[in-house]
Amino acid sequence: MVDGQILQSTIYIGLNDAETGVQKFNTEKYLSILKNVCRSYEAAFSVHTINGGYFHEDGRYTEENTLALMLTDVPKTVVTEIAKDLCAFFHQESVMVISSPCEVVFVQERLNEEASEETFT
Repeated sequence: MVDGQILQSTIYIGLNDAETGVQKFNTEKYLSILKNVCRSYEAAFSVHTINGGYFHEDGRYTEENTLALMLTDVPKTVVTEIAKDLCAFFHQESVMVISSPCEVVFVQERLNEEASEETFT
């Protein structure tokens, strides 16, 4: 990968069950499933556990734990397949996908050996 434009997608997956409205399993179990899904698709990812709230189409308000799965340089078709899998596995009404192009720059810096020895001795 060289510096340049890539697609960054984030899938937001709520953890409350679509029917019961409560989280059935601990967050770590959901994280384990999510990691296995990403591994099976060979998708580079990072994930954040957050808490959020939203309104259902019928006006009900819900707060829940949510996993924000960030996928970097993963084709849209694969992002959609991952979103579908997680929606089904986590028994969700839907999941939200946000995608946008972004600029990627890899920054590297190292201490030189002499400076490093002086600093840490």
